[in-house]
Formats: sequence, structure tokens, C-alpha cells
Amino acid sequence: MNYPNNQMHSHGGPEMVTLVEPYVYQTLQTLVGKFAVIQTTRDSLRGKVMDVKPDHVVVRVGDSTFFVRCQQIVSVMPD
Repeated sequence: MNYPNNQMHSHGGPEMVTLVEPYVYQTLQTLVGKFAVIQTTRDSLRGKVMDVKPDHVVVRVGDSTFFVRCQQIVSVMPD
């Protein structure tokens, strides 16, 4: 099969492409286990940073867990 725009690897699986912002990622890593306010393009979250991956951050707010894409983060502030 011929896939336009190289949408598939030669082994036939999908290809994941993501933008990593190294300074945002590094800043978020310093906040793991701490409380922070994360402003996104949609709203703000105030909670405990549980985990950080290159493409998303996991934030615990009360009994809820949020997975926030780093590309959606506008600002981060320790709480």
C-alpha cells in the first residue's frame, strides 16, 4: 500500500509526532509531588503534580486526576 505524506512506518504502524518544549518539561519536573497552578488555554488547575511526561502532565485535584497536554499549558506557578 502507498500511504500519502509518510503517515505509516515501514512496519505498518502509526507514527506519533509531538512537540516537546524542554523548558516547560523541565519546570514541571521540579514540581512533581508539589502543588501548583497550571493555566491552560481552557482554564486553570490547582492541584498536586503527580507525574510529568514529555507530552503531558498528571495533576491530582481533590479526588480527580487530570491529564493535561503540555502544548495546552500557558503558564505554571508553584502553589
